[in-house]
Amino acid sequence: MGKELSVVVWAKEGCHYCGEVKQYLEDKGYKYETIDVTHHDELRDILEVKYGVRHVPVVEIGQGELYEGVTKVGIEHLEKVLEKFNTSKISS
Repeated sequence: MGKELSVVVWAKEGCHYCGEVKQYLEDKGYKYETIDVTHHDELRDILEVKYGVRHVPVVEIGQGELYEGVTKVGIEHLEKVLEKFNTSKISS
């Protein structure tokens, strides 16, 4: 059996796009963990090192040893990455 999909949403309080991402994941039945960067610039530093961005939302999607970060705003970018992981899960 394949490893479960891991989803992490980097977000902050009052972020409209962050809320959209979380609602989308909930509507599609994905479990996710939230990392709240509100008042935590050191967490934004991590995003900058990993992806070259300090903005949120950033969504990390992974399975086993593979993961991908979605740094572009827009559900369509999230859907593309989720589709890649779901396709690889089916073909394994």
